[in-house]
Amino acid sequence: MTNTITTLLSEHLSKNSAKKLAILCLNFLPKKTLSILIVLPLLANCSSNYTFESNVKADNAKEYFSASKVKIFKDETEFMSSFKYVGLVEGEDCQQAQHLAPPDAINARTQARKIAFSQKANAVIFTSCIDIESKHCVAQVVCYAKAYRLGAPHEPIEQ
Repeated sequence: MTNTITTLLSEHLSKNSAKKLAILCLNFLPKKTLSILIVLPLLANCSSNYTFESNVKADNAKEYFSASKVKIFKDETEFMSSFKYVGLVEGEDCQQAQHLAPPDAINARTQARKIAFSQKANAVIFTSCIDIESKHCVAQVVCYAKAYRLGAPHEPIEQ
């Protein structure tokens, strides 16, 4: 046991100091405390070389979060500013195989909001979400919305 402790400590201390500290530890520290003191630095060493990589790139972050920049309204009466109709948008979610998750209207609506954002809209009013039959999907849901660009309250909209 003394040799094991000495070997571990000798990486950070001189060989003589490591041996003295190992003998001291064995004589005066309980075994639980001693094992914690040995294991803790080893665990700390393991975590020091950790790197993190993500599949979300800075260039894609704008597109990834674009749907959150498009607010959902029930109808035009909720607009508290000037507005301009941009056009119709749609989003879809497809269940490509029987064992995969069924299509979700939330995913279809999110896709529609992303498309609205790409058309410089910042508001949508969903008109409907419907289940449709498709040759490429086991099941599919499509959501339709009207896209708008809202201006600041009581100011004309930028063209």
